[in-house]
Amino acid sequence: MKRILYYILIFSILLFWSSCRKDFQFSASTGNLQFSKDTVYLDTIFTNIGSSTYNLKVYNKSNEDIVIPTVRLGLGESSAYRLNVDGMPGKTFENVQILAKDSLYIFIETTVDINNISNTNQYLYTDQIEFDSGNNLQKVELVTLIQDAVFIYPNRDNTTKVIETLTLNIGGEQVETDIQGRELLPEELTFTNEKPYVIYGFAAVPNGETLTVNPGARLHFHNNSGILVTEGASININGALSINQELLENEVILEGDRLEPNFSDTPGQWSAIWLLDGSINNFINYTTIKNATVGILCDGNANDVSNKLNVTNTQIYNSSAFGILGRNTSLAAENVVINNSGQSSFAGTIGGRYNFTHCTIANYWNNGFRQFPSVLLNNFIVDADNTAILSDLTEANFNNCIIYGNDNPEIFIDEIEDDAIVFNFKFTNCLIRFEDTNNNFTGANYNFNDITRYEANLFNQEPDFKDTHLNQLMIGDNSAANNQGNLSFSSQVPFDILNVNRTTTPDMGAYQHITFSEQN
Repeated sequence: MKRILYYILIFSILLFWSSCRKDFQFSASTGNLQFSKDTVYLDTIFTNIGSSTYNLKVYNKSNEDIVIPTVRLGLGESSAYRLNVDGMPGKTFENVQILAKDSLYIFIETTVDINNISNTNQYLYTDQIEFDSGNNLQKVELVTLIQDAVFIYPNRDNTTKVIETLTLNIGGEQVETDIQGRELLPEELTFTNEKPYVIYGFAAVPNGETLTVNPGARLHFHNNSGILVTEGASININGALSINQELLENEVILEGDRLEPNFSDTPGQWSAIWLLDGSINNFINYTTIKNATVGILCDGNANDVSNKLNVTNTQIYNSSAFGILGRNTSLAAENVVINNSGQSSFAGTIGGRYNFTHCTIANYWNNGFRQFPSVLLNNFIVDADNTAILSDLTEANFNNCIIYGNDNPEIFIDEIEDDAIVFNFKFTNCLIRFEDTNNNFTGANYNFNDITRYEANLFNQEPDFKDTHLNQLMIGDNSAANNQGNLSFSSQVPFDILNVNRTTTPDMGAYQHITFSEQN
């Protein structure tokens, strides 16, 4: 009973106090606001593509509750910036209150059409957030770099709003798909370095045509987008090494369409370069492919006389699934560097023909669990009825390569044995991570003394990479790969990925070793 009387008394006191209390008394701002930053830099965006949301914190460090008569964008309603002040969207706000020793957040976004502003490829778009006016006026600058681009996107039906999907020639038949995209027009079959390209959906190379990508070109892909090379078509990416070997300015770069730094190394922002069964004569040189789901997806043509794909001097990073996924196909790779893949950095599946020389195939994925090692080879696919369909692994040769990562082991040979099926592979003069302390990997495919499959390899020794987290796979003075390459293979690839001669004392991998500075 005493406790009940106590609560009644407390409640009565609070009720009496609140009934006597007057509303907060807000004083007009005197121009003494403080801000979390003097200038809000909204990172580079493409024209007509919205930015991320940025924030500004406004502080009232005085002992009085204040009201700001106006908070507005300097360009008013014509401004390309958008504000959200204390939960309210708009471009002009009146009587914005901040309690003593308190603060409020302002959120800022923008979408700019560069055609309404400038004829240049890049434009610095600015405005200000103005607090109050007259003698009490305070400003915070807003700055955004807008970049012009060539946009390639599928059509949308004005009535149904359905986005155009691709019809593909498969085995001589026209097959409708649910893949959003369209075929490139004849005038779109050469990508230059004049402006970046922003691609929505899949840009398909038509039958009998070749997409040529010139040195220095920049390709940016929206979510679920990519390049699709159809039957009878080709892609030829002609990147080049710049004079300054530290800056590959003439290489071709393929990545997502979010330019903010927070997205610079985010995996899975776009789909893939997809080489369909029947595409031919595909070449990729001096190219960086980053932040895709699958960097290169290569299907079919396993038995063609010439390789379906030749990829050289190329880096593939931050793929949420596979760096290169081959499915019963044929490809040759020289001076290729792959790292940070959610599954395998290279997977040669359903058989095929693969040759890797002086490549660094690493996987230091740290965004969660990965199921597969850096290199996966198999000779089958399981269909919808859970039946395994087998194909020949005609050859899978890895010469003078480094195959390493943060898991163990980093090679997996997954064979379904059948006397009628060929299964050939060989690792020669490679540095490989493979520690099987629990004897989980047995059988002929893991007999490292069998020189028909493993010859002159090093196991579980330090590769001495510069910085795997930053995808810097150069090797240093302490690398076990130094001077361990086979001269017969290095003569086939006489220069490393940075154009350093390797014909006398070749190292394993895509790089000849360097001396790291102390700060590295």
